[in-house]
Amino acid sequence: MIIRVRQVAAVCALGAALTACAATPEAPRTKAAHPAPSPAVPSHPPTLAPGPSGLTPVFKHGPRTPDKAVALTFDADMTADQGARAAAGERFDNPRLIATLRALKVPATVFMTGRWAEEYPAEARSIGRDPLFEVANHSYSHYAFTGDCYGLPRVSEDRMRSDVERAYTAFRKAGVPDAMPYFRFPGGCYDRTALKALTPAGVTAVQWDVVSGDAFATDADAVASQVLEGVRPGSVVVMHCTRSAAPATERAVRRIVPELRARGYRFVKVSQLIGAKGGPS
Repeated sequence: MIIRVRQVAAVCALGAALTACAATPEAPRTKAAHPAPSPAVPSHPPTLAPGPSGLTPVFKHGPRTPDKAVALTFDADMTADQGARAAAGERFDNPRLIATLRALKVPATVFMTGRWAEEYPAEARSIGRDPLFEVANHSYSHYAFTGDCYGLPRVSEDRMRSDVERAYTAFRKAGVPDAMPYFRFPGGCYDRTALKALTPAGVTAVQWDVVSGDAFATDADAVASQVLEGVRPGSVVVMHCTRSAAPATERAVRRIVPELRARGYRFVKVSQLIGAKGGPS
């Protein structure tokens, strides 16, 4: 997950370590009147038409219209080789962040790795069955789909599609009923070869246009300021939820949400932006 555009490549360099979203506990004592949650997952989620030569389409942001919609996305990554760290007590989850999103009634899209769903099946199921959220695919292994992707191990071309499909299998086993047909490349790294390899999977690749800078950040105000400065109508914001690798995110969200609402923004899921887009980004 650790994602960051080139201008913030240092964050992505630690991509393999950054992980996870959870879904249970205590909601903060925040009182606010907020819009109702987004509707439940549609029976036929919107996707983009294939790109040139039938390649997997890539979505980066929604329409830049007066309807000021913004999608907060959270990568729940755990790499295939981090089981020992989890067994030793490292937590690749952040229940308080999910609780805060629920308390503030903020719809969100969680890009989850299959390995994370295996490690935290109850949390994956809780997120996946909550109509406030939608679960999308972040690969099974969180290995890179290109070379030179911030030091991540690489998935071979002949295993790219199966890695994505294995994640969907993990979601189903965890009890996630309706994972979306959206895929986020680990590290945000992709090329024509990767787009071609995933064409048979029928997914829409989802990138972003606002980098939060929350990976390993400890200054919540700095994270919030970076998001608030970058958001435009239709933006997709990439964030993380993990106790160990993004400790400031929950505090940043508590500032970001009311400030954007005060500016007239409403929070939506990625599926709603794609549905409004109706064509390749």
